[in-house]
Amino acid sequence: MKRFLILIIILAIMLVGLTYFANNFWIHRYDELISKQAKIYRQNEKLIWSVIFEETWFRSWSMGEDGEVGLMQITLLVAKDWAKETGMKEIEKEISEDFVTKLKEPERNIQIGCWYLEQLGEKYRDFEAKDAMTLAAYNAGPSRVEEWTKDTTKLTEQQFIDRIGIPSTKSYVSSILQRYKAYK
Repeated sequence: MKRFLILIIILAIMLVGLTYFANNFWIHRYDELISKQAKIYRQNEKLIWSVIFEETWFRSWSMGEDGEVGLMQITLLVAKDWAKETGMKEIEKEISEDFVTKLKEPERNIQIGCWYLEQLGEKYRDFEAKDAMTLAAYNAGPSRVEEWTKDTTKLTEQQFIDRIGIPSTKSYVSSILQRYKAYK
């Protein structure tokens, strides 16, 4: 009986250790891609990592309810805008033909997501709540952020979050910022 109990304890410890290392591998397997694309598009890689964690928990095959694709849940419209803006005619054509397959490619998905966050962030670069506004725009659209900030330009991050009128977006922004700050 004593040997059986020791065996159970050893197996439990091994299982916990294996689970920890497997989870650590899972959530960090795209770190190099994230770092590379974040640098290109002047984004903080820890913020990008936090967005991916929230969006899909690093599942490149993930599909959203409204047709969003991949790690960063990119829409067809954003992918087409990226291809047009960056002059990627061949990729623009490929995206038009089969955007799901193209956007499930982790590097392309992270590249477009970083580009889009850079575009959104430019709109809010002079605001104290820039990160929160950028994330809210990424989730709910820039027009919603304008709606939540229409009567003021001086908002702290928490004041802006308090103004977010969509509970799921408020939760989304808060969760990412909390993870981002802890990860920093």
